Amino acid sequence: MDTLTTARDFIRWGASRFNAAGLVFGHGTANALDESAALVMHVLHLDHDLPDDCLDSALTTAERGQVIKLIESRIETRKPVAYLTHEAWFAGLSFYVDERVLVPRSPIAELIADRFAPWVVPQQVGSVLDLCTGSGCIGIACAYAFPEARVDAVDISPGALAVAQRNVERHGLERRVRLLESDLLEGLAGERYDVIVSNPPYVSVKEMQTLPCEFRHEPALGLAAGVDGMDVVARILRTAADHLSASGILIVEVGYSQPALMARYPDVPFLWLEFEHGGEGVFMLEYHQLVAYRQAFESRVAQRASASGAKE
Repeated sequence: MDTLTTARDFIRWGASRFNAAGLVFGHGTANALDESAALVMHVLHLDHDLPDDCLDSALTTAERGQVIKLIESRIETRKPVAYLTHEAWFAGLSFYVDERVLVPRSPIAELIADRFAPWVVPQQVGSVLDLCTGSGCIGIACAYAFPEARVDAVDISPGALAVAQRNVERHGLERRVRLLESDLLEGLAGERYDVIVSNPPYVSVKEMQTLPCEFRHEPALGLAAGVDGMDVVARILRTAADHLSASGILIVEVGYSQPALMARYPDVPFLWLEFEHGGEGVFMLEYHQLVAYRQAFESRVAQRASASGAKE
């Protein structure tokens, strides 16, 4: 251990330890090297894009101790780095996170950076709803992207809303972002928005049973969504039109559960969005489409409820 002195040394050592331990990644990083770098840079309070020669700077004794402790904790607990450091990055912004919320990692960040163009005229967006807000990252990023818009951020979990409140205050957006406890759209009677954006639970029962240890540290409430993972999304589709403006859009992430959604609604013309920096499984529907297919959404929910009742 005495031979490890520089940031570069510890990043390499951490990556080797992570690979040897068989860790699983996917909470903001895709491999052991990036994960180790994220951890070391957090301890050093440095940006990830710092000049390369800075990596050859020697760590202090205290810094070395902190890095070693976090690397060992990552291996022993299998917790994502964000839960160990209580920091995650989304849309270029820093957020506090803990086990009450999912670790931010949605490709929706790229859409927010583009201000949802070309599907809306940014200057005409006066209201945004972040549904299933968790840490508040999507709603807060939208508040930055649309400085003239009001932003509501909704979650059913009081714990998640407490984390979101901490992040709203961290970014000084108490007057811009309103946090609401609601079971999806049920507590929003009379409210309408130009954009509804959501990263809801979409993990199937089978997939929940096979999740790696790292993902089991995240709240099941933010992941599990019925047999095929589409129960929550189905409820959103059924009522979203009641809360959109006439020119509004709905954007929802379903990730790798995209085939399950298309199987439920084979006739619905979901627009699957493409991402320059990676990511998939995010669809968009316009207000008029939600209205046009309302019967399909309502009947499908009724069918699932009837089938569930029959099994009981």
